[in-house]
Amino acid sequence: MRKIRNVFWVWLVGVLLLFSPQVDAAQTWEQIGEHIRSTLSEAVQIYRAGDVDGAKKKVNDAYYAIYEKDGLEMTIRRTISAKDVGLTEYHFNQMKRVMIDGGTPEAAQAEADKVMEIIDRDVALLMHKGTEQGGWASFWAAFLILIREGVEAILVLVAIIAYLARAGRPEYLSTVYNWAIAAVAASFASAYLFSTALDGAASGASREIIEGATALFAVVVLLATSAWMGGKADAAEWKKYIEGMVNTTISTGKMRALGLAAFLAVYREGAEVILFYQALFNNAFGDVDMIWLGFATGCAVLAILFFLIQHGALRIPLRPFFLVTSALMFLLAVTFTGSGIEELQEGEVISMTRIEGFPTIDVLGIYPTYETLIPQRILIAIAVIMVLYKKRQSAGGSVV
Repeated sequence: MRKIRNVFWVWLVGVLLLFSPQVDAAQTWEQIGEHIRSTLSEAVQIYRAGDVDGAKKKVNDAYYAIYEKDGLEMTIRRTISAKDVGLTEYHFNQMKRVMIDGGTPEAAQAEADKVMEIIDRDVALLMHKGTEQGGWASFWAAFLILIREGVEAILVLVAIIAYLARAGRPEYLSTVYNWAIAAVAASFASAYLFSTALDGAASGASREIIEGATALFAVVVLLATSAWMGGKADAAEWKKYIEGMVNTTISTGKMRALGLAAFLAVYREGAEVILFYQALFNNAFGDVDMIWLGFATGCAVLAILFFLIQHGALRIPLRPFFLVTSALMFLLAVTFTGSGIEELQEGEVISMTRIEGFPTIDVLGIYPTYETLIPQRILIAIAVIMVLYKKRQSAGGSVV
């Protein structure tokens, strides 16, 4: 038990340290604003000269290499208004759309003026109020993800080890330990691959596309996890899952199969933590310190939970745990759907059709565009249908 505890905590720390993001120091907001203004002015002049591709590249430089890279976007989003960021992105895109559609240079300049009207107002507010930290939403997301994944890893590994002990098969324990360590190494490799992929696309549309694709892949895993957790809400189902996994291995005498079960128990949680935390970092808008605070707090809570579970002082009620965490996973899936599509919109992979007057709620991944809201509503509708179906199925079974 001591060895598996050490493996668990090495995994928890290691899977995240490899992709800690670097936060660049920003210039003064006024300097950044003026840099954007001059770059957009150059874009209009280049477009006036007839070079559409060159003009579009200049607009992209103003957005990706200045507004976003120099930290103005994330600071405005965090301290002033996510709605202002959305409007600014929209007018950047509209400026390029004017150029693609062959509009007049005056129409392109009008969109540039709209961009600068918002940026000038926000820069003035920033210079007045400074950059106050928020970020509790990032803290809770990081904390809850780690708790959910960590508790599931604890439950699976402790259940396997405890069942082996009750079955009188201690010779299998070394296999469990070794494959769990291998899963830690695999988690490290996954973290490195994520970090390398993003570092190779340090700025520009390619980074937005990678971040958006990461978030949408996380949605698939979240939905699968949510469904899996819901299916294990019954204590009998959970017991059947663990015992079936172990009994199959013991009966066939294939130690590698048992090792693979331990490997997957650790690696799946490690890979999911990497995936979910990467999505959080991509959409942290500068609240990286709050994500790490949530991580540290989660580690402390998991240490206490592991000690209590190991010594039998705490028995987690399985049904509430699985139902609540299943709902949490679904909520995160809806959030990541919105933020992932929004990143792809910034990368110009998906179109942007704004809904005037609709609110922007960053913490829930809600943005005022049809492209983000329609998939989210479809997910919610499917979830409602599934819940009603399961209730009806349960009611029918109880009658029989």
